[in-house]
Amino acid sequence: MLQHGKRPTIASRHGMVAAAHPLAAAAGARILANGGNAFDAAAATAAMLNVVEPYMSGLAGMGMATCYVAREKRVRSLNFMARIPRAFPLDRLERREQVLRGPVAVGAPGNLAGWCEMVSSYGTRKLPELFAPAIAVARDGFGLLEFNVEEIAGVTPELRGRDALYPEWSKTYLDGISGGRPALGAVLRQPDLARTLEALGNEGPKLLYGGALGAKIIARLAELGGTLTMEDLLDLKPEWIDPVAVDYRGRTVHVPPPPCEGFQYLLTLRILEGFDLAKMARNGTEHIDTVLRAIRLAAGVRIANSQPSAQKLAELLSDGAVEALRARVRDGKPVTGPTEQWTPPASEGHTTSFSIGDRDGNMVCVTQSLGSVFGSGVVVPGTGLCMNNFLYWADVTPGSPNRVERGDAMPICVAPSIVTEGDRPVLALGTPGSYGILQTQPQAFVQYVDFGLPLQQAIEAPRARLTDGRAVLLESRVDADVRAALRTRGHDLSDGPDWTMKVGGMQGVALKDGTYTGGCDPRRDGYCVPA
Repeated sequence: MLQHGKRPTIASRHGMVAAAHPLAAAAGARILANGGNAFDAAAATAAMLNVVEPYMSGLAGMGMATCYVAREKRVRSLNFMARIPRAFPLDRLERREQVLRGPVAVGAPGNLAGWCEMVSSYGTRKLPELFAPAIAVARDGFGLLEFNVEEIAGVTPELRGRDALYPEWSKTYLDGISGGRPALGAVLRQPDLARTLEALGNEGPKLLYGGALGAKIIARLAELGGTLTMEDLLDLKPEWIDPVAVDYRGRTVHVPPPPCEGFQYLLTLRILEGFDLAKMARNGTEHIDTVLRAIRLAAGVRIANSQPSAQKLAELLSDGAVEALRARVRDGKPVTGPTEQWTPPASEGHTTSFSIGDRDGNMVCVTQSLGSVFGSGVVVPGTGLCMNNFLYWADVTPGSPNRVERGDAMPICVAPSIVTEGDRPVLALGTPGSYGILQTQPQAFVQYVDFGLPLQQAIEAPRARLTDGRAVLLESRVDADVRAALRTRGHDLSDGPDWTMKVGGMQGVALKDGTYTGGCDPRRDGYCVPA
C-alpha cells in the first residue's frame, strides 16, 4: 500500500549510489553515467564526502571496504586501517580520554590509500577525473545543510577551548563560511583542500605516503607534540583480504575479518536464524526483545574475543557455540553486559558509509571515519586536511585483555557488507555509529529479509541502540505498549526521539532481476542517485 510522507524507492537498471550527502551520491553517479565503474565511483564519492562532511569523512581518516568483483565472481574486503604508530607513547597512557584530541591521537591516514587501491586494482578511470567533482565543490563552495550546521556549530565551543588547535581549525571551517558562522544555506569554501585534492589527482598517493604532503603532515604533528613518523605513513599499505561470512535465510553475508569487529554482526545473525522472526509481529515485543537479546549476547562475545584468530572465530560462529547463545535468548532471563569495550563507553563515532552498484554487477560498500567529530581537531596548515583521532579507539587501559601494543593492527568496529545469493551479489549495506554499527545492521537486515520490507523502508524502520549493562535507547515510533512490555523483560529502556542518529545513518544498494534499488537514511542527509 502506498505510504504518503515517505521517501520513494529509487530504482535504476544502470547503477546506483547511496551516500550520506546528496552531492556525494551525485558525484559517484556522474562517474557511473560517464562510463566509470563502482570502484571509480567509490573514489569520487569518498573525495566529495571529504568536502561536504569534513567532520567525519576525510582522506586523513581510516576505514574498510567490502566489494563484489564481477569479473572474478567473488567478494573481497579491503583493509585501509593503520597500525598503532611505532612511537605511540603507550607507557604514558592510562585512559583513552588522554588521546581524545590533539596530535598524539592521530594514526596514519588510510582512506586515501584505500580509495586509490580500489581504483588501481579494479577501476577504469584516472584520479584527476575522479577527484574533479570534489575539487570544484571545495573551490566554489556548497550550501550547508542542517546536519552540516549541527556538526560544525556543535563542536565549536569545545575546540575554542583548545588553544593549540582552534586557530587553524577555525580558519579552515569558520572563516571559510560566508558570514563566519554555520547557518542553513551559508556557503563553505575550502580552497586549500581543493589544491590538495588537485595535487593528489596529478601526483597520486605517493604525495602523502613518503612525499611532500606527508612531510607537511608529520611536521605539523611534531610541532604540536605528536609522535607519528614518516615511517608510519610508509607502513600504510591497503590489503585485500578474504571476508568472513555466514549464511542467513538462504543468503550469505560477508564482512571484513579481524581486526574488523564486524563478526559481532555475523554472530547476531547466526543467533537470530534460530528464531522464526517472520511469524512475530513486526516491531512487536517478541521481535524486538529477541533481537535486542541476541545483539547484547553477541557484543559480549566480541568484547571477550576482540581479535580472534581464524580458528577461534570459526569456533565462536560454530553451531555448538551459537546454540548455547540461542538457549540464552530463549530462557527469558534479563541479559546484562557490556556492548562497547573494556574501557569506558565511547562517544558516538563520526563515521560515514556508502554503497554503490554498477551496470556490470560490481558492488562496493565502504565504511570510513575520522573517529570523533573533526577527529583529532588538528588541521594541517595550507592543506585543508583535518586529521583523525583513531588512537582514541585503541584500548590503552592497563590490565585490559585488549590493550594494544605498538605495531598492532588497529581494531575497528565497522561492518561494510556485501550479501550474495549463490555467486550473485544482491545487497551492499553499511552504516556509521561506532559500536552501534554492529547493532544497527542486524536490525535493518531483519526488517529487509525476515519482514520483506523494501530497502528504503527497512532503513527507515525504528531501531535501538544498546549500551553497557541493560541500557537501551529505542526510537519512540515503537508502540507504547511494546516499550512497556520490553521494560518488564529486563531492558532498561529509554525512549528516544522519533528519529536519532544514535542508531546510525545507513546507506544501501540492492540488486534484483537486473534492477538496482537504493536505500538512504533520513537520520542523516542520506541520498540515493541513480546512474
